[in-house]
Amino acid sequence: MASLATFGNDLFTGRRQIDFIGKRKRWYALTALLLALAAVGLFGRGLNFGLEFTGGSELRVPGVSSTHDYDTRAEKAVQSATGSNADIVVTKLGSDTIRVQSEKLGNGTADATDAVKTSLAKEFGVSPSNVTSSFIGPSWGETVTHKAIVALFVFLAFVSVLLALYFRTWTMAAAALIALLHDLFFTVGIYALTGLEVTPATMIGFLTILGYSIYDTVVVFDKVRENTSEAFATGRRSFDQAANYAVNQTLVRSINTSVVALLPISAILVVGALFIGPSTLLDIAVALFIGIAVGTFSSIFIATPALTDLRRREKGVQELARRAGSYQSRATTDDEHATAASASGVVTAPAPSQGGGASQTARTRGIHPAAKRDD
Repeated sequence: MASLATFGNDLFTGRRQIDFIGKRKRWYALTALLLALAAVGLFGRGLNFGLEFTGGSELRVPGVSSTHDYDTRAEKAVQSATGSNADIVVTKLGSDTIRVQSEKLGNGTADATDAVKTSLAKEFGVSPSNVTSSFIGPSWGETVTHKAIVALFVFLAFVSVLLALYFRTWTMAAAALIALLHDLFFTVGIYALTGLEVTPATMIGFLTILGYSIYDTVVVFDKVRENTSEAFATGRRSFDQAANYAVNQTLVRSINTSVVALLPISAILVVGALFIGPSTLLDIAVALFIGIAVGTFSSIFIATPALTDLRRREKGVQELARRAGSYQSRATTDDEHATAASASGVVTAPAPSQGGGASQTARTRGIHPAAKRDD
């Protein structure tokens, strides 16, 4: 713990720096690879929509004393009742409940459903009255999908306007949206690649992670704005250096926040997978776990590097880079002269124009005189 605290303090004070901006092409390449995998899943396999979106029948058999080979037994029971190899999905809920889902169960009539209920009850040794059934029309899923898409676009529109007003620049809003869309696309792609079922609860999880992604990015950008404003005023750092320093200063905070958020979600996943089984709580937890993890990655490795690329061609940013280069060149020369004078036994006072000497100059660049580089 002490070493982590020291590491975080070194990053905040500038004694240690990780070159996030300078190595942005590496992060872009890694991001492109991850998005390519997500695209393979999304456009190759496609999403595995739940019964709520496709429509169909669902039956639940509670109080099952023995769940040995429950999937095979359920398939045989349905086949014997319908006389056909119905395409069904069998899952276990908790420790003693079997769920059977099918888009087409027999001919869809009440008699066919009752026959399947009786067959399942006989197979698992329960009373037919305990077996529950329900039918969901596909129009309900279409309505949910439509409203989720509308909510997504409304959210993006409001976020764009608010970020542009808060940061007083469209580039920060654009960079934040790039990171946000990355998080959404990757999370959805992972669902497609792994075949995880998409339910209405999953849609809620997708929309929830957007808020977390924006929150984490705004925290980093707030520090970026503070550092870059100081850089424009003093000319001691370039825009890239000031932005990179901001990411270093907020790095440990972002990681700690994400770990704190992921711990309870992990507990829900473990309990849900081992004891509860498929449920609304588990569906939301899976989406949140993936989204928060990838959101932390994007706020550090994508959002700020994208911001520096968006502003790199601005005349003010280019002029700041020239001012910072000239200032740092003079500081390096002063450091060399001070070192030479010290070696020869001559003590020189720092020049007033340097604001406190070479050590102070180095600190204003976000790099401590004894700085370490973690590249």
